[in-house]
Amino acid sequence: MLVAAAATIVTLLVGDFASTFFYHVPQHIWFTLHLRTHHDRRRSYWDHAVISRDPSVLLDGFLGAVPYLIVAALLWRVSWPGAVLGLALGQLHVWWRHTTDLGWRTPAWLRGILRPLGIVLPEDHDGHHRNPDIEFGDIFRFYDAPARALLAKLAPISRRGMKRAGRRATRRAPAQA
Repeated sequence: MLVAAAATIVTLLVGDFASTFFYHVPQHIWFTLHLRTHHDRRRSYWDHAVISRDPSVLLDGFLGAVPYLIVAALLWRVSWPGAVLGLALGQLHVWWRHTTDLGWRTPAWLRGILRPLGIVLPEDHDGHHRNPDIEFGDIFRFYDAPARALLAKLAPISRRGMKRAGRRATRRAPAQA
């Protein structure tokens, strides 16, 4: 029982770390799939997370889940029930954190329990949908500050940073006579 609980927690903690730093942050820096599917304001959050059949949305969700699947596979021999429970809780959390689009508000008593554990609430994730530069971490909020620091460090070589550098270089070039 204790081994299964540990495997569940490790699946969630390490899976979220890997998903945040090896998928989510790189998507925000160099790629467009996640930004097009997850931060499109014309699309319902609920649709994105639960009912979408759009191949690009499904691909983004699958790629974000790959780190969790790898961690669960590594833990399978230690405790397959713990690995499966970790994956199931992770998926339930994906659905739950997108419920603000349906009008869900986390009750104060539940917020009081989850906030000290660093769990991402639907209201937190809603903030990330509205501003892609904040509230990183799929399940745990404590990955937000390091993710933002990494984004800031890598900003000069990001898509936006490269575009800005190109515009600055063009402005500084002397006019040809």
